[in-house]
Amino acid sequence: MKFFPVLAAIALLSTTLVAQEAGTTSPGTTGGMPAASRVKSPEVAADNRVTFRLWAPKAATVAVYGNFPGGRGLAMTRGDKDIWSVTTAPLAPELWAYTFEVDGVRTVDPNNYNVARDGVGFMNTLLILSDETKVFQPQQVPHGSVNTVWISSTPLKTPQRAFIYTPPGYEGSSAKYPVLYLLHGSGGDEDAWPTMGIANVIMDNLIAQGKAKPMIVVMPDAYWNQAASLDLAGPRTTPPPGVGGGTATAAANPTAPRPVTTYEKNEQQIVGDIIPFVDKYYRTIADRENRALAGLSMGSAITTNVAVKRTDVFASIGILSAGIFTSSNTSVGGTKVFDQINPDFLKDSAATNKKIKLLMFTCGTEDPRLAGLKSTWDELKSRNLDFVAKTYPGEHEWKVWRHSLVDMAQLLFK
Repeated sequence: MKFFPVLAAIALLSTTLVAQEAGTTSPGTTGGMPAASRVKSPEVAADNRVTFRLWAPKAATVAVYGNFPGGRGLAMTRGDKDIWSVTTAPLAPELWAYTFEVDGVRTVDPNNYNVARDGVGFMNTLLILSDETKVFQPQQVPHGSVNTVWISSTPLKTPQRAFIYTPPGYEGSSAKYPVLYLLHGSGGDEDAWPTMGIANVIMDNLIAQGKAKPMIVVMPDAYWNQAASLDLAGPRTTPPPGVGGGTATAAANPTAPRPVTTYEKNEQQIVGDIIPFVDKYYRTIADRENRALAGLSMGSAITTNVAVKRTDVFASIGILSAGIFTSSNTSVGGTKVFDQINPDFLKDSAATNKKIKLLMFTCGTEDPRLAGLKSTWDELKSRNLDFVAKTYPGEHEWKVWRHSLVDMAQLLFK
């Protein structure tokens, strides 16, 4: 199996923007744009107000759509030389995303070279700096690498792409490292965590600060039936409803045999294909104590169904913005999720606490999934299970998941 290294700095160059720097075109080429279109956008003032500009001489309406407060349809005004502009209220330090809408058509900002892809969507990014958000900015520290690999998938019957981060100094050493397997959500792909999650930038900075242990991070395509993000051979399918990917009836009876579902396919792919590949071609500490599985949204459902079942493989579990603990069918939600997947997980909490090094939940404060998670956390406390629960300002979005990775990475493999 051949794989080709890709420098992390190159892979992530287009996803981060220093607050004090406006986007520019390539020197000497003007980006192929007419001179009139070259404007300063975005421009960040000292008080963190951001001015967006766009040259659009034939437009009737222009607006900004961003995930910052007040950014969902912020109307821009035509000014001199047909340059449209608008200035926001002061924005909190964060890595924000935005697009323009011109006469009803979404487009990226041509003057900001920081463009990221999330599934089929493209957007610009803007970083407002603070001590807390510096972890999202590439620093002058030793950098790891991001490799692109193709791993044979038994369910798919063809190789499937993944990105693998190796920590600074990996290539020049003989050391072995623990491994975090990190899954994206519905609509995403293997490029989500490297691009939208800027996972390697976060890991570089945390490792340089001594806050995280050097580790390998594997970011595969969580869809067991999709070869790569660019594979258009067939539609992706998300796991069917129900705790274990089965029916509500099966979920109501934890002792009933679990049907073969997409979660079993996920397990086969992760445990049977991806882990053996990584352990063979990378210097890993190949035991459960040094192996973690984490995922966001859909990836959190896969993580729960695979890692909670396979505690012989994973000792650390990260469940980010999970929705599987809430259901209109009360027999499906709460701790019954764990009871169906692995009846022994909560049966003897003391034994599980000794076996599981980290069980971590995160969620956005405005995410509707939070209510179900809080109820589940109360149940877990009543059953004396050790876990970490953190919430972050935001909804079901990347700014929550980036902060989740920052905190989770500092707790892993200690």
